[in-house]
Amino acid sequence: MKTIVATAYAINPYKGSEDGMGWNFMLQIARFNHVIAITRENNRIHIEKFIADNPNVLYANIQFLYYDLPYWMRFWKKGGRGAMLYYLLWQRGIVSFIKKQALTFHIVHNVNFHNDWTPSFLWKLKKPFVWGPVGHHPAIPSQYLKPYGILHRVKDRLTWCAKKFFWNVSPALRKSKQQASHIFCMNTGAAKALKINSKFSVMPSVATQDFGWRSGKIKAETFKVISAGRFVPLKGFDLTIRAFATFLQNVDANSRNKCELCLIGSGPEESFLKALVHELGIQQNVQFIAWMERNELMELFKEASVFLFPSHEGAGMVVAEALSFGLPVICLDNEGPGEFITANCGFAIAQNSYEITVNKLAMALNELFQAPEKQQEMSVEARALFEAQFHWDIRGQQLQKIYDAL
Repeated sequence: MKTIVATAYAINPYKGSEDGMGWNFMLQIARFNHVIAITRENNRIHIEKFIADNPNVLYANIQFLYYDLPYWMRFWKKGGRGAMLYYLLWQRGIVSFIKKQALTFHIVHNVNFHNDWTPSFLWKLKKPFVWGPVGHHPAIPSQYLKPYGILHRVKDRLTWCAKKFFWNVSPALRKSKQQASHIFCMNTGAAKALKINSKFSVMPSVATQDFGWRSGKIKAETFKVISAGRFVPLKGFDLTIRAFATFLQNVDANSRNKCELCLIGSGPEESFLKALVHELGIQQNVQFIAWMERNELMELFKEASVFLFPSHEGAGMVVAEALSFGLPVICLDNEGPGEFITANCGFAIAQNSYEITVNKLAMALNELFQAPEKQQEMSVEARALFEAQFHWDIRGQQLQKIYDAL
């Protein structure tokens, strides 16, 4: 059994997304190895409470260590403000912290919160260095940013310029690539951005556990469209709402009452999205639900007919969760969810003009609504894809394959 030092800036077993990914990666590493998991001090209370309330034999293989920069170097960080800058400083400081612990280990792995333009410094520990899954968000096509105004477009393009600067200029990023023994890329876009053609494999950072759902006959009396995430331009909720409104226009009046769009989340664009629903006159068919406990969200997945997620991001934990419940997925054909699904279990809509994209998303909804047998077939295939590629145990096997090779 090897000992792996695994750093994860974000770990919280009570959350999804990056925090949940950090927790589950530690469990998967611990299936086959001893893992020394290093994370931030503010994650300790959640980790220790979850461990106390949820016994697991794998905990015997995990040693948690907690590290933060001194207060005078982090007083300015408030929530998400300054998170990326603090992460870069945390990454630099953690090397000295690990050395001071006098740990004995075989491999060091930088697990999460990074992306393809922020370097890692763990290679300085002079051990085989695994990096990733390294994140990558493609640029949001300009036509999809227009509804949000000029400030969002300027911010997005400035962010993209900053990424290009790091890709082309940063010596620390170049050193990370050179020194890595293996790089896990979240999607194909990460490998392209980093300009690597060896020592890497594509492994989505998203996965989920089996919540015990089993395939059943589609409920013909309801057609519930569900989507979840932060209400920000990146997630494309305006496309979700407009596509659903277009779909409703082609549904007869008698059937319209059984069609519902359920939007789960919160964020700065919530008022804009609610106003859009009223502008389109579909408020009777749309339900907004604030963030809820994860087990409550899973109950909603059980009631849904389809997962509509035209996000522009390179990941999306909720896609894996939707597949686990046998939900056909409708998304954009991009480097994120578009790479996750297949034509057997969903629709990946090509990026086009704004109007054409909305119409194509609506057509996919209509196809599933009009053909329950197709919805049933896709449901079975969605569940099969989850079991083959998006169960957390699959990630553990992928990790171990690389660890064994090193």
